Amino acid sequence: MEEIRDIASRLRFEVFLSAGLEVREPSAISMKRVQEGMGQSGDAGILSPTDIGLLALSLDTGGTVVTDDFALQNVALHLQVPVLPIYQRRAQARSWRYRCTGCGRYGEGPGFCPVCGSAMKRTIR
Repeated sequence: MEEIRDIASRLRFEVFLSAGLEVREPSAISMKRVQEGMGQSGDAGILSPTDIGLLALSLDTGGTVVTDDFALQNVALHLQVPVLPIYQRRAQARSWRYRCTGCGRYGEGPGFCPVCGSAMKRTIR
């Protein structure tokens, strides 16, 4: 609901609500599984809170994630959640890691290298 910004989308949402659309929150267990999946795939810090909630709800309901977002598809694939792309090609499951752009050391997550202070860049594992 937080990502609905324009008035036309807000009105369509209200129509769907009046027709019986349910707004649900994901379970804490599913949220934890998504966080773990993001860590395994290397997509931690890439997905928005809405993306994380969507993946967790798909785990709770057994639903299919419909998206062209490759990072979202990647985590879904790691969690064995069915994915259906809209327009783009289907993403392949990948694992990412972070490497310092200065000294070349590998580290945890985005940010800056604890050794030399250069930016960490995401690379395929």
